[in-house]
Amino acid sequence: MSERRQVQRRTGGRSARVRQAVLDTTLALLAERGAENVSIADVAARAAVHETSIYRRWKTREGLIVAAMLAHSEQALPVPDTGSLRGDLTAYAASMVEMVNSPLGARLIRAMAATDDSPELARLRDEFWNTRLDSAGIMIDRAVTRGELATAPDARLVFEVLLAPVHFQVLLTRRPVDDRYTERIVDLVMNGIATGGT
Repeated sequence: MSERRQVQRRTGGRSARVRQAVLDTTLALLAERGAENVSIADVAARAAVHETSIYRRWKTREGLIVAAMLAHSEQALPVPDTGSLRGDLTAYAASMVEMVNSPLGARLIRAMAATDDSPELARLRDEFWNTRLDSAGIMIDRAVTRGELATAPDARLVFEVLLAPVHFQVLLTRRPVDDRYTERIVDLVMNGIATGGT
């Protein structure tokens, strides 16, 4: 077997399978119990891996939880490419609504909001949101390239304004969020961009 084939076999081998098993198990336990009742020992037992393997990769329980949430959000919140900024924002907001309306999504958002702060958790939380907001900023860049926008607004502010009402409804008012609600939010965001408010 050539060296190239050996490297290819290693890349997606046991380490990748263990990582995926641990993240999937963490998400399942979060959905069942909430973040406060998930321990690395529980994850290790259900995923059939050694606790030391988890600690070696993620260091802390909080780090593991945030990693699982980020992996889930990357799948649940793909960056759309509909051909227009309004279409992209609407599709992105709809994906967020679909996620938060699921039992797992609602648990994850509440876990992120309710977890006690610490320097490590603050760093991980920043990493989570920076990754999400940076990837979503691609939609703004495309809009500028297409000529929809003369200049790029503050991409982070655009997506904070887009997503904050959804989180407000889920966390505080506990009122249902539907497509009509997200369309109204997108209208407000687009109006803000058009008038230079972002």
